[in-house]
Amino acid sequence: MKKKIISAFLTIVMTSAALAGCTGGDKEDSGLTNTNKVDNAIENASTVADTTGFVYTGEAPITNEGGKLKILAQESNYSFVDIGSAPIVLKVFEEAGVSPEWQLYAYDTYEEEVSPILNSGKIDADIIKIPDSGDPNQVYIKSGLFVPLDEFFDYMPNYTKWLSAHPVEKAELTAEDGHIYYVPGLNVADDYQPCLMYNQVWLDKAGMTAPDNLDDFVTLLRYFRDNDMNGNGDASDEIPMSIMKEFIPYMFGPAFGLDLVSGFQADDQGNVFYAYADSENYRDYLAFVNSLYAEGLLEAGFETLDRDMVIDRISKDLTGVAYDFSWAMSMMYSNVLPYYDGTAATAFVGTAPLSGKQKGFYVGRNSLAGMFGVNTGSSQIELACKFLDYAMSDHCQDYYQWGFEGESYIVNADGSRAYTDQGNDNEWLQKFGINPAFVLPAAQSVEATDILVAPWHAEINRELVRYIRHPWPDIYATTKESDTANLYLPDIQSFVDSNALEFITGKKNTEGDFDDYIAELEALHLDEVVEIKQAQYNRYLKALK
Repeated sequence: MKKKIISAFLTIVMTSAALAGCTGGDKEDSGLTNTNKVDNAIENASTVADTTGFVYTGEAPITNEGGKLKILAQESNYSFVDIGSAPIVLKVFEEAGVSPEWQLYAYDTYEEEVSPILNSGKIDADIIKIPDSGDPNQVYIKSGLFVPLDEFFDYMPNYTKWLSAHPVEKAELTAEDGHIYYVPGLNVADDYQPCLMYNQVWLDKAGMTAPDNLDDFVTLLRYFRDNDMNGNGDASDEIPMSIMKEFIPYMFGPAFGLDLVSGFQADDQGNVFYAYADSENYRDYLAFVNSLYAEGLLEAGFETLDRDMVIDRISKDLTGVAYDFSWAMSMMYSNVLPYYDGTAATAFVGTAPLSGKQKGFYVGRNSLAGMFGVNTGSSQIELACKFLDYAMSDHCQDYYQWGFEGESYIVNADGSRAYTDQGNDNEWLQKFGINPAFVLPAAQSVEATDILVAPWHAEINRELVRYIRHPWPDIYATTKESDTANLYLPDIQSFVDSNALEFITGKKNTEGDFDDYIAELEALHLDEVVEIKQAQYNRYLKALK
């Protein structure tokens, strides 16, 4: 269900308490309506233009008057990194011609510590990294805490150019009122996503190629189960596949036409439905996974399997199939095999998704990551907008992804890049400020990732991109939609999770118990949740146009 692993994904709901706290704090603090606060901020912004007539064009510097920007942001997830003083971060400010005054809160407790500050409305900062994965329910927007950046797009040439080139992300960033409030960081959306992996040595020993459909996949699993694949003389210690519970929906849902990762999806006519309530395809999905469990191809106790256990099994050459983020392919799985020699022939290799009733696909992730906004209470709104624009420029993104030539990377004779010895030292590179997404709108880089993994791994990643399907889009929720989702969705998801396990392990039967499951799911007000998802999706399509 939903993307619960590795990366922090955007959620669709916040607590009602946060909604009430934010709105109440705002009214007590100023007595202004949200519209008043935003209008006053825009009017006041005209008083901070450079007196020398300097015009910012998207390149450094952003001003010739200097200045200091107060920034409320997040510490690094590495305890040994002082991200506020990292060379890459300081270089961006130096070139911009301004200096930072940091208010940094701990990585693990950022949302917990910063949300009350924002809810109070008493914020002494110009630029703020938004907690709650980008304010999906527009709580802060509706409270008038952040400037509508599109009112200042004359000062944001880099950002407007990026928005024009990325209509999907622009639609996701467009709030209910039609304005854009945040500048995002970016994930690698289509690359290095979860995929199916096979032990190539086992495949070769079986005289088989990687299957691309469910029937051939089952045949392969049976062969792995019944033969001495690791050659230790014991044909009973092989575990056909080692799959964490969270990845089973990724692995098999698409073969039945279901995006069980996002949960919600739309058909070709734009009609939204809940994949876990598909009375035909989800039933067939559960029946198939249960058949694997009944044959011992999906092991008993699979629900307790974690990544460390999978890695341990691979290191002992006990399993032939895995499913994980592609990053694991050469960085966590292949490299622990006792016979891995750096080549794909001795590795765990990623392959095409499995097809069944439907053509298989892999579910990607949304590209939007950490968000940054400009405080309506700032006395330097134009300067803050210019800085965020410069910080998102291609020039700065190159710093975030590579650092500085001669220090963290070199340029080869053919124009390609490679990390220096220092750059290959992860601790040094983190201290240097690589990918400073905690304090700046940084984008991940496929090219920079490619050189960290084995060459064959990077090549496979490029092949697998064509199978990626975009997940359910990130969509802002109205207050009413949030209240409905908060009220019903947690119970729906908990019910779905518990029942999925019971159907897979045979405690419930898809023939006798599935209709009751659907009826109980509907009784949990699923229709109301689907209705708000439809409204959100319609707004998204409108913004996309």
